Amino acid sequence: MALLLRLVINAVAIWLASVWVTKIHLIYPPDAGTWGKVLVVVCVALVFGLVNALIKPIIKLLSLPLVVLTLGLFLLVINALMLWLTAKITETSQYGLRIDGFAAAFIGAIIVTVVNWVLGILVPEGGRD
Repeated sequence: MALLLRLVINAVAIWLASVWVTKIHLIYPPDAGTWGKVLVVVCVALVFGLVNALIKPIIKLLSLPLVVLTLGLFLLVINALMLWLTAKITETSQYGLRIDGFAAAFIGAIIVTVVNWVLGILVPEGGRD
């Protein structure tokens, strides 16, 4: 259940980033209704979750000296790279996430991080006492 909740939170965060940043676009089918758009956003969030689960730990480990040197600010660059990689992966299909430039990915990553943090606070995790 917690995994599904994280997927929904990531989907909301990516959708908000696409609404607030002009160079981040979610591409939907032309005749997509509301549920078609929701499906595209959830698929992008699923790819984003897989990228964060599989690739991000390796990148964080390899860039540990830069993270320490910048007092953690390099983690924002890593988050932007993960969002940009998600866009590159979904570009292989007709629909998905499109990001025009690293600056848009950086701003989008900040939005995704803040929305994940806020929604993570509002939604309690199961299993904690």
